[in-house]
Amino acid sequence: MIQKIAIYGAGAIGGWMGVRLAASGCDVSVVARGDTLAAVRAHGLRLREGEAERAQAVTASDNTAALGVQDLVIVSVKAPGMADVARRIQPLIGPNTIVLTAMNGVPWWFLQGFGGPVAGLTLQSVDPGGAIAQAIPAQHVIGCVVHASCSVDAPGVIRHRAGQGLIVGEPAGGETPRVRALAELLTKASFDVTLSPQIQKDVWYKLWGNMTINPVCAMTGASADRVLDDELVRGFLSAVMLEAREIGARIGIPIAEQPEDRHAVTRKLGAMRPSMLQDVEAGKPVELDALVSSVRELGQLTQVPTPYTDALLGLSRLHARVRGLYPAAA
Repeated sequence: MIQKIAIYGAGAIGGWMGVRLAASGCDVSVVARGDTLAAVRAHGLRLREGEAERAQAVTASDNTAALGVQDLVIVSVKAPGMADVARRIQPLIGPNTIVLTAMNGVPWWFLQGFGGPVAGLTLQSVDPGGAIAQAIPAQHVIGCVVHASCSVDAPGVIRHRAGQGLIVGEPAGGETPRVRALAELLTKASFDVTLSPQIQKDVWYKLWGNMTINPVCAMTGASADRVLDDELVRGFLSAVMLEAREIGARIGIPIAEQPEDRHAVTRKLGAMRPSMLQDVEAGKPVELDALVSSVRELGQLTQVPTPYTDALLGLSRLHARVRGLYPAAA
């Protein structure tokens, strides 16, 4: 039975999930630092939906050892922060702890029990040297794809704008008792939960749109609608997506749609400002490796040429490096 839950990364998505779970009766704690830690300790974790705001008292600490072993740890940090999570998460994990990853892009566990000719390999672009996999063994992980729009109004104050969707699934596939129990817990907390028979497919499909619109918006400063309304830019995005679609087909994740089909879905979101653009504007590290470098690496592993993905990575990486938002070249 899942009772003790720790949220590692009480930002937009982690904070939203934390408030909902605490309100449903779970014993929720958050791992936080600095202003967020102070705000949650003083005022609780706060969630704004429309004109309403509610606060939930939760335990907040920057010391994972003080929180102890949990039944469920929800990791919802930006990918550049995962190395630090790997160094600090160990006290939260016991023999039966579930680690639910609610993150963007390709995760470190992506090829564990999956991937056809590349199954079992470690993607160096997202987990150099396998440090994350060593700290969070694959048997603890359940994957999660989030379909919701949330933002941070202030430290410890989350705004939920739209969407309630959580897709959860075992990296090795199939429906296990623990993933069913997790789905029931999340449903009780008012999330719209889908059990996936193969969570990598859901991760990849979401990535298929995010890997292009995110970095291009970040480089140009344009909202998604303006990017897609430019015929030349949209054509470049489509070329990148066709490379990713071929890679997916070779590892068991075929996508029947054409890029224009996915563009039409994104276009309905209007003047959306993707998370990577928001990170650039806030001076925060960008998630290029999880969104783009990982696709390039998978292309190399599956022998799919990726000239357009390479160009996207090179340009967006240089843009971020100039601003100090991505590590300098070795």
